[in-house]
Amino acid sequence: MYALGVNLARQLGDVRPLVENSEELTQVARGLLDTVVGKFNEDNQRELLARRGDDLNKIIVDRANNIRKKIEEAGKAMLQEMSENPETATLESGVVIHPLEAGPDGFGKGVKPTQASTVKVHYHGTLPDGTVFDSSLGGDPVTFPLGGVIKGWQAGLQHMCEGETAMLGIPAAMGYGDAGTPDGRIPGGASLFFKIQLIEVLSAGVGGGPKLVGADGNELKKNSAGSGLLGADGKPL
Repeated sequence: MYALGVNLARQLGDVRPLVENSEELTQVARGLLDTVVGKFNEDNQRELLARRGDDLNKIIVDRANNIRKKIEEAGKAMLQEMSENPETATLESGVVIHPLEAGPDGFGKGVKPTQASTVKVHYHGTLPDGTVFDSSLGGDPVTFPLGGVIKGWQAGLQHMCEGETAMLGIPAAMGYGDAGTPDGRIPGGASLFFKIQLIEVLSAGVGGGPKLVGADGNELKKNSAGSGLLGADGKPL
C-alpha cells in the first residue's frame, strides 16, 4: 500500500517549489493525510476552502510568479554567458550555437538540413538549473521532420552539418514561450539548453552538399567502387 501512496503523490506532482520551509511542507502533508483518512467530510472540506481559498490562490500565484521570474533570469544569464564565448554563434532569433564535435568532413562542412528535411538526432535537454526534462541518451536516436519541432531546433539544426554535435541555447520565445508545456516539465518563460548530435539528414530539402542516389537506390559515395548508376543491361556501371 505504500506504493499506492507513491502513485498518488506522483499524480499530485512536486509541491516543494511552492513551499518555503519544512513547516509549510509538513502542513501540506497533514492536509493531504487528514483528507485521505476522512477527518474532513465533504461539507468540512468545502467550508475550509471557501474560507481560505482566496488566500491560498494568492499565495500559489505569487510564489509561482517568483519561481518563473527566477527561471527567466537564470536562462537569460546563461544565454548571455554562452554568447560571449568566441566559439559560439548567436543567430538573429537569439538562439546560441556552440559547436562541440565536428562531423566527418570537419566543422561547418557537409550536409545541412533545411526546414523541409527529416533528421535523425540524439539530444539531451536541460533547464537553466540543470534539470533534465527530456533526453534520448540511453535509447535509440529520434527521427522527425524538422518543420514539426520547436522554432529553436529548426533554427539551430539548419546551421549544423551532418555528424556534428553542438550545444543549443534557446530563448523561451523560440521554445515553449510563456505557456510552457502542458505537463509542467518546462515552465513558462524558460530558456532551454540542448546538446544535440545531428546523426543524419534523411530526406528532402537537404542543404550544403546533398546526397545523390543512383538508379539502384544506393547512395553515391566518394571513392565508391561503382557509380550507383545502372547500364542498359540492368547491371550497375
